[in-house]
Amino acid sequence: MNRVRLAAIRLGLGISLLGAAGRAQAQSAAPAPAAAETPVAPPAAPTSAPAPTPAGSQPVQLPLPQASPRALVSQTFGLTEVTVEYHAPAVRARAVWGSLVPYDQVWRAGANENTLVTFSTPVLLRGQLVPAGQYSYYVVPHQDRDWELVLNRVTTHWGAEGYDQRDDVVRVPAMPETAPFHENLLYWFSDIKPTGAHLNLTWEKRTLTLPIETEVHKQVLSGIERVLQQKPGDWQLLAQAADYLVQNNIEAERALTYINESLRLQDAATNNWVKARLLAQQQDFGTAIVYARKAIKLGDKEDSTFKSQLPSMRIALTEWQAKAY
Repeated sequence: MNRVRLAAIRLGLGISLLGAAGRAQAQSAAPAPAAAETPVAPPAAPTSAPAPTPAGSQPVQLPLPQASPRALVSQTFGLTEVTVEYHAPAVRARAVWGSLVPYDQVWRAGANENTLVTFSTPVLLRGQLVPAGQYSYYVVPHQDRDWELVLNRVTTHWGAEGYDQRDDVVRVPAMPETAPFHENLLYWFSDIKPTGAHLNLTWEKRTLTLPIETEVHKQVLSGIERVLQQKPGDWQLLAQAADYLVQNNIEAERALTYINESLRLQDAATNNWVKARLLAQQQDFGTAIVYARKAIKLGDKEDSTFKSQLPSMRIALTEWQAKAY
């Protein structure tokens, strides 16, 4: 019995020791509890790397002069204003025509962005009507025939990139003329009068001319009618309207209507003199003399404007007397 109990004790002891050893081995194999994590800072960016440009902002540029500086020229004639915006390239000892500017290809007529021409009213180019507005201006040079001057309705291209002839508003021929050497491209106006002007492009030893005409009298008459409808009883406005027609020797019947209504409202030196000139244009010198004498009599001898006109009035009166008698 004692032997059995001793064997049992030994057996149980062995089992207990085995269990303790197994538990110790399991504990040593299991991972240790995780310690509290300490945040790790990301690696610092290299000190030599530039800061990124914020989204949507423009890159910084140095304030350097442009090789082809921007230029603007504007001219008013009649009731029309024409403005040209362009960039002016320089020759810089280069061959221009047929080289820098190839023949038979559309050229931006300047540098950088499109050259832009703006008309404040409708105009006529070689008899072709062009509505008021802004247009891209192109030139097509040729070696052995007339060059072509082009207005195109698309104004947002970079030079001739994306140019489409289907968007042309008008093409007119122009023969380049020989000119004194000009280093920088230049736009300029000449032959300026109420009914039109010439827009010129000069570069290297060539000048191209685009004649521009306006229907100024039609525009003026439309404006006169609009103003007189607003103020129909203003004798001075009526006299001014008649005077414009007399000065330009147009619309004689309309001028007579205006001046008669002006005289009905106010008998003054100004409108009497307008009617005298109108009658003289119609070869009615006898009646013209009557109104001229009345104008001189009604004139204010102290008025500086009248005093400045008086010598020419007396000369005209003398000429009309010679023709009437």
